[in-house]
Amino acid sequence: MASDATASDVVPQHFSIVALETIFTGLPPITVPAPHTFTLTTYERSTAAEVGPRLRDAAADIAIITTVPVRGDALDPANTPKLKLISAIASGTDTIDLAACKKRGIRVLNSPGCNIDAVAEHAVSLYFACRRRIVPSMTALQRGDWPKKGTLMHTAMTGGNAAVRRCATETVALVGYGAVGKRVAELLRALGMHVLVTARKGATGSLPNGRVAFEDAIRKATLVVLCCPRTHETLNLLSTPELNVMQPDCLVVNVSRGGIVNEQALLEALQTSKIGGAGVDVFGVEPAGPETSPLLTSEVASSDLNLVVTPHTAWVAAQTTANNHQVLVENINGFVSGSVNPDRIRA
Repeated sequence: MASDATASDVVPQHFSIVALETIFTGLPPITVPAPHTFTLTTYERSTAAEVGPRLRDAAADIAIITTVPVRGDALDPANTPKLKLISAIASGTDTIDLAACKKRGIRVLNSPGCNIDAVAEHAVSLYFACRRRIVPSMTALQRGDWPKKGTLMHTAMTGGNAAVRRCATETVALVGYGAVGKRVAELLRALGMHVLVTARKGATGSLPNGRVAFEDAIRKATLVVLCCPRTHETLNLLSTPELNVMQPDCLVVNVSRGGIVNEQALLEALQTSKIGGAGVDVFGVEPAGPETSPLLTSEVASSDLNLVVTPHTAWVAAQTTANNHQVLVENINGFVSGSVNPDRIRA
């Protein structure tokens, strides 16, 4: 088509758009460029098993997802022969079989940069909650321990008697230095912390400028913050060997993806005082519960472990939703008009 073609030169197409998970951010007013038209089918929630049938029943051209896996029969040409675009209202696309999408020529677009500030601020919140031992202190207070013991100051001390660190004494091992990692570094440095940006685990030879060897950084750190994507290389990035070499008052904060920190190993490190505490927003299986994560059992909940858990809500903010809505509309319109943002292409 010539670059100076007008709308009247474009052959109208009708697009079937299926939104599979409106529970997270809802949807903005959906549009497509003239002279094209569309129908919109929405579901509040969808399981992995429901994705294929729902896309098939709607003869979907475009699927909108957030966290639900899109694999297997959902990408079988026999079930979704018309599927051309998957637009993820998320930065991560690890729940989508990208290889299968590339093989079929299905475009996958994500929503990078929408939640940078919210996730970074949540990481700092988890740090303060752990360093000040907010949860153990609250539990002891609600249990009635204050009048019994006369003071609960020792509850606020890591390891029972260790002095509570101030920000200026923290050394941070920052794992992952994308947009979120850079914002976390800005916030922590503003608080007076010394930030070490780690190289890739196991990297040999000369390291990238300003990077510190992963193994050296986690040994020196009093705070380890994970902001890296989940890949084959980062699965179980932190497990027993890594946790065992950390300082006893070191905190681990994970706002990246579940599976990067081995949850059983993390629990054992907390129970044996190998580390001083942990703040966890993400889990290997989500939605997470006592049946899927050792960090969420009733025994752990009733213990005095310095563990703060949140249900993958680091991204939540009004601005995040507004940003996601804007990017979704841009992704759909860009795809239909043939001018997608190359920074959002994942397949």
